[in-house]
Amino acid sequence: MAIIILLIVTGLLLLILEFFVVPGITIAGIGGLGMIAGGIFMAYGIDTSTGHLTLATTLFATLIILYYALRSKTWKKLMLNSSVTSHVDTVEENTIKAGDHGKTITRLNPIGKARINNQDVEAHCPGRFLDPKTEIEVTEVYKTYVIVKPVK
Repeated sequence: MAIIILLIVTGLLLLILEFFVVPGITIAGIGGLGMIAGGIFMAYGIDTSTGHLTLATTLFATLIILYYALRSKTWKKLMLNSSVTSHVDTVEENTIKAGDHGKTITRLNPIGKARINNQDVEAHCPGRFLDPKTEIEVTEVYKTYVIVKPVK
């Protein structure tokens, strides 16, 4: 009798896994249905009343599990409830323009931080690596970063 219970419980767990973790028709779903059917078939092999009792108990357990699994409160306990409060640094309009000079704060590898007109911005230096405190000149200004080149 223990093997029958183990088959049915494992089958129910595989079906829950199929519905909520790995959607689609996969081995978990097919295996779960097979285990449940095998457990019920084995219970009918003992005698008919045990088979009927096992079938009714399995259906009842399946309905209870689906009821609790489909409630939103069940999954809210498992969900991550954090929110992103950060923002993207943008280049303030009209404060930096092409031709302005500044210094790198971090290594531009080829992207890093630079201070231009007392404003820290993300700087890109295509095709080059620049060390910190290197004199740079702005060639292009975009909303979130600037393109720079080293001053020779």
